[in-house]
Amino acid sequence: MTQTRKTRGRTLYLVQLAILAAILLLLEVTGLGYIRIGALSMTIMQVPVIIGAIVLGPAAGAILGAVFGLTSFAQAFGKDPLGAILLTYNPVGLFVTTVITRNLMGWLGGLIYKGLQRARVNRNLSLVLSSLSGALLNTLFFMSMFLLFFFHTEAVQNIAAGIGTANPLLFAVLLVGVQGLAEAGICTLLGSSIAGALLHAQKKTS
Repeated sequence: MTQTRKTRGRTLYLVQLAILAAILLLLEVTGLGYIRIGALSMTIMQVPVIIGAIVLGPAAGAILGAVFGLTSFAQAFGKDPLGAILLTYNPVGLFVTTVITRNLMGWLGGLIYKGLQRARVNRNLSLVLSSLSGALLNTLFFMSMFLLFFFHTEAVQNIAAGIGTANPLLFAVLLVGVQGLAEAGICTLLGSSIAGALLHAQKKTS
């Protein structure tokens, strides 16, 4: 009986992971996941990653983060003009910026939720803090690697000149700005509410 329950649990885990990965791919294919704003994109691709990290755990968050990152890296092959330029400068740097950062974000998001639960933080507050941290970590990691690998390039220096700053930190703030706050707010709202509903449904059926 216990073995059957474990098998069902494993199957449910894999099904949920596959569904969230499929949602990421659907968001990428339809263009709903990436909204072009100036040089960068506003994205809600973190939402399925955040949900997976909370509901399924850090390993699932890391896998879904990698899927998110690979769709972002794929943007450089025709869909994202800036990404295509950066690919010619440093393909390895672009891979780290788009894929590894999202992989790490998903993993840490799951760890943060588990840590909050172990600390007996209220579940609703844990959901909000974990979702918010996922969105903020995505922006922090991405922009850190973006500046590290590409701030010195001609393409990014032209953008910096247009913004009116040669300071990399000020450049990041001005470039992300309101966009980053809006992205964090949307991802926190969607991530915490959907993950909470799924956890509630799981508790009722277990």
